Parts: sequence; C-alpha cells; structure tokens
Amino acid sequence: MKITKLGHSCLLVEMPAPINRTALFDPGVYSSVDVENLVYLDDIFITHNHFDHMNVELIKKLAKKFPDVRITATPEAVEQLKREGVKASSEAPEGAVFFNSPHEVIRPFYSSDPPQEIGVHYLDKLSHPGDCQSFSETKEILALPVQGPWGSPNASVALGLKLKPTYIIPIHDWHWSDDARKRMYADMERVFDEAGITFISSVNGEPFVLDV
Repeated sequence: MKITKLGHSCLLVEMPAPINRTALFDPGVYSSVDVENLVYLDDIFITHNHFDHMNVELIKKLAKKFPDVRITATPEAVEQLKREGVKASSEAPEGAVFFNSPHEVIRPFYSSDPPQEIGVHYLDKLSHPGDCQSFSETKEILALPVQGPWGSPNASVALGLKLKPTYIIPIHDWHWSDDARKRMYADMERVFDEAGITFISSVNGEPFVLDV
C-alpha cells in the first residue's frame, strides 16, 4: 500500500495490482492535491463537511477530471455537495466499512454542535477516523488525528497506545509550525516505538510504502 500525505488530514492511498485502486481521504482547504498530475482516482472519502476536510471547489475539479469517481460522505455532506452539482453517496462502497467515530465537541472555541462524521476502514487495512479521539477500533494502519481545537496530543498518544495498530500516520497537524511538528513527531515516534508501534513521520507530498 502506497500512501502520500497531502497536508493536514488528506491521504492519497494507492493499492497495486491485483487490487488496482486509488482513494483520496479528506481533501480540504489545507490539502495540496495536484489534480493535473493525478493519474488515477477511484474513491474520495469525506469524513465530515468541515472546510479543512471537504474543499468543495477542489472536489469539483476532481469530479470533472474523474467523472466515474465514487464520492462517499455523511448525509449532510452529500446534501451540501448535491447543492453544488456534485454527486455523492452516504453508502459505503465495496471495500470500505464505516465505524463509529463521532466528531469531538469543539466548545468553547465554537458554539455549534459537531457535524455528522464517519470513520472509514479501507480495504480492511487502513482506518481514518476524521476528527475523533474516542473511537475504539482500528485496522493495521491508523491515521491518527494528533491535535485540534477539540483534542490534544496527549489524548492522541494514549489512544494509539490503547488500540495498538501496527502503523500510525499522524494527521490533522496543519496548526503546528514545521519546527513544532518535527519535535512532536520525534517525541511520538519514541513513545510508540517503545510500545512496538511504527510511527510514520510523514512528509507532505512524499509517498511511502507499507507492506500490508
């Protein structure tokens, strides 16, 4: 499985033959998706409709280039995309399974209730929970949200240690400076390594391959 982090919570996941399937997770406004040079795209998964996970204009460009792409999102995100002329579905496609992963409460930063959110198990190998630090299941590869106005690095690390995936990919880290990110990644890598978990200190735009 080849994975490229494209900023914040956006992951490009490519599976080689015989599966031959490419998926994009949470392409938001903090993502750097090179639409022009993207060759294949079968699925777009949107865990919830916050702008840092669902950039409508970017999704329009992707849908125009890949007219057969399957876009999977929450019912309220599906309705929002429909109003913009983009077809999406709230039903999990073959190879994807939803799991309970509610968006964390953002109060007191924001007074609104959390949006609908889905966690996605993909190809029985990778789990993307959106903006949640209270889910209870994962596959071998976990995209772990490490910080946000709704959570903390401590809670993130505690959850990773509890669930014990084989690999952890940090996501939801746009708010950190490059120096802060490197420092936090180094600390997380040390803690997870002691627990026998491989922490992927991913660099945006640089693909890596996991043998799963």
